[in-house]
Amino acid sequence: MLHRQINQFLDYCRLADFSIRSIQTLTARLNDFDRFSKTQRIRSIKKVRYRHLIDFAADYNRPSIHVTKSRVWTLRHFYHFLTLHRIVVENIATGLQYPKIEKTIPQYLTEAEYTLLLGHFTDRADTPMGLRNLIIIMLLGTLGLRTSTLTALNIEDVDLTCGLLWITEKGRRQRNLVVPHCLCKIIGNYLQPLSHKKGPLLISKRKKRISPRTLQGIFRTATDQLGIDKKLHARLFRHTAATQLNTIAGIEITQQLLGHNRRANTLKYAHLNPDQYAAYMKKHPFMKKEIP
Repeated sequence: MLHRQINQFLDYCRLADFSIRSIQTLTARLNDFDRFSKTQRIRSIKKVRYRHLIDFAADYNRPSIHVTKSRVWTLRHFYHFLTLHRIVVENIATGLQYPKIEKTIPQYLTEAEYTLLLGHFTDRADTPMGLRNLIIIMLLGTLGLRTSTLTALNIEDVDLTCGLLWITEKGRRQRNLVVPHCLCKIIGNYLQPLSHKKGPLLISKRKKRISPRTLQGIFRTATDQLGIDKKLHARLFRHTAATQLNTIAGIEITQQLLGHNRRANTLKYAHLNPDQYAAYMKKHPFMKKEIP
């Protein structure tokens, strides 16, 4: 029933340069909203009321708290578009509140665990695919790249002479990162036998750009062989890179590495530095008190 308005909105999002992932999410949530409207026998967008939005966001098909948050975000954008183009008179989605999501304690790899992983992939770096996997683990664990950033890397994005890497991040932001000398050497060895000088940096066995599923397979195999009790994924490595860099360089440099505009976002990734905390506690005046 709402197909015409939904398609108009999605076309607007493409023209507004929304990311591919955002458009995919908006499409999925609005298709759910269309199905919901049919169950409520709503035949026009002008017949939708605020209570319908509440029921859809929080109750339809018993969504998780993250799906509810995604639905609220979608409805806010959708109704902003409808109001802007005078398809509806009033933006009834402005009153929708995002659900409060309890903060969890993010996991990260300890120095020993990451060293174990590096040793595992270094021992298997005697083939092109083995070198590729080692590069993946080092890019994730030292530079904290996201999955989308990692898979989008091209050969021309790497300057081994200057030790720089040009990356494209969320929102299509571009910036450069300094690549450690040892990683430049490994990338050089990986690129040397390749015939092409442009195109995807990290390729699959079929000579195509690697996919997130390929990464999952690499992580799953390493987990099984090493017996690590943590599920390996790109965000775990991002937490690891932030935590280790914060230990030696502080939060400002860590913020620059991760590309965050707000310091608060970096603090979600960089965990407490136990060495600094221990040194502080030794200087704490009340820690010197003797118990009678």
